[in-house]
Amino acid sequence: MPKFKVMKTIYNKILLKLSGESLMGHQGYGIDPERLGDYARQIAQLADAGVKVAIVIGGGNIFRGLSGAAKGFDRVKGDQMGMLATVINSLALSSALESLGKLAKVLTAVGMFPIGEHYSPSRAQDMLDEGKIVIIAGGTGNPFFTTDTASALRAVELRTDVMLKGTRVDGIYTADPEKDPTATKFDKITYDEIYNRGLRIMDLTATTLCRENGMKIVVFDMDTPGNLAKVIAGEPIGTLVY
Repeated sequence: MPKFKVMKTIYNKILLKLSGESLMGHQGYGIDPERLGDYARQIAQLADAGVKVAIVIGGGNIFRGLSGAAKGFDRVKGDQMGMLATVINSLALSSALESLGKLAKVLTAVGMFPIGEHYSPSRAQDMLDEGKIVIIAGGTGNPFFTTDTASALRAVELRTDVMLKGTRVDGIYTADPEKDPTATKFDKITYDEIYNRGLRIMDLTATTLCRENGMKIVVFDMDTPGNLAKVIAGEPIGTLVY
């Protein structure tokens, strides 16, 4: 595989949040091998460029705790099932990255040896410094917290330059662009404006955690091949939250 070359990289260490739902591709459930492979290739290119990459993946393609609770599951057990779904996705991504010759390690928020090593910020940082791609599974390890909150927490703990939120839309809009054709996109937006407008790019816990710790977020379309490299290179795609 050829090395990925960019003229510049404006971020040296990132936390990439991936949507579990996006891993479904066009299947409607589970993991689409084509989508998984595409994600792995984009991430591998960043590693080739020398970017330190930590990743958190959702589990909505397999099970969502909140949806399960609405259908009668105990909320705590439903969230624990959702945590396990994120571990499955993380193992799949690590396998896809390893098939490309990349060193990828899965860390879990709760003890799951030998499936993954127990997460700690210092251990994750050591792995990043060694050039490994670190995939952090299991959410925060606690019920009632989303993987968005887990992403924000890990970004802050690891002191990444930015949190990149890969979604199926190309940024933040004044309204849901899939429902409102008049919605307009923001190139940049402050946290204060997000609160004032009542926009929900993530749950409020995650948004507040990033705001209070000065963590920038870039929301972008991850499903378009090449977009991740463009964000890293500083091209004006997606929406910057600051």
